[in-house]
Amino acid sequence: MPANTVTPSAWRTSAPAPKASTSGTTPMTKAIEVSALTKKYGEIDAVRGIDFQVAPGEVFGLLGPNGAGKSTTIGMLTTTIKPTSGSARLAGFDVVRHPIAARAVSSVVFQDSVLDKALTGRRNLDLHARLWGIPPSAAASKITELAGVFGLSEVIGRPVDSYSGGQRRRLEIARALVSEPRVLFLDEPTVGLDTRIRYELLDLISGLRGRTGMTTLLTTHYLDEAERLCDRIAVMHQGAIVAMDRPDALLALDAGLATELNAAGRAAWQVLAGLAGLIAGGHLEVPIANVYPLAQVREAYTELERRHTRGKIVLRP
Repeated sequence: MPANTVTPSAWRTSAPAPKASTSGTTPMTKAIEVSALTKKYGEIDAVRGIDFQVAPGEVFGLLGPNGAGKSTTIGMLTTTIKPTSGSARLAGFDVVRHPIAARAVSSVVFQDSVLDKALTGRRNLDLHARLWGIPPSAAASKITELAGVFGLSEVIGRPVDSYSGGQRRRLEIARALVSEPRVLFLDEPTVGLDTRIRYELLDLISGLRGRTGMTTLLTTHYLDEAERLCDRIAVMHQGAIVAMDRPDALLALDAGLATELNAAGRAAWQVLAGLAGLIAGGHLEVPIANVYPLAQVREAYTELERRHTRGKIVLRP
């Protein structure tokens, strides 16, 4: 390993970052603080000056269709994408000025798998524990505990290549928890899973806070997923936060809210159906790409008409 490489085990002992305040005489440090956070790619505004805060122990969701800026936001919060402007802090640590300290208090489950499929599930978790400098005995105990919590005890000794999609996703989340993070990021945690496996995984995720008390930020384009898991939801559209509140408050929005969504993907009908519930009293405009399969467009609008009872639906080709 090159001499200038920083391993995760070094993140815990890195000195430059200030300590987050724990004094009882000052307000509790927010788990996540985001202010005017912006990311530009040339002339494209991927994220446009968003602001939000997440309290310790809170489950916070970013809801929106593909391209809304959710994953870019997570990338900036996890230090894999450098912000163009604005600021973000994890447990008091600035992600730009003190990225190593910010990583040390957080963990992330990305959309794309980072598991080594040729290795067993146990070996994957053990390697991650070693990177974090966790003593072998403590790591073994933690891995056994996580395997039980996530229903992987019977398959933990098998190569990951033999796992089902749901088992791999559960192992991904277990891997993220090996380091006992204060903040957990879940980027589209149920994407690509069938309905039954998806809801089983949601049950597991919903139980994490009760066991660990950690803060969780997740992204999703499923309204029911956000409603089920989150204390608060920020709705993102074209890089901006267009609404933010408790799920029940968002579902009770009055008439007059207009939302545009480019339906040009296989999962678009699910997004449309979810947003129909979100703006049940509003006005929905959906521009449909010419290449989008007409049968799926009709399916989406059948569901929209069923749920969107008070508002007006406009099909704009």
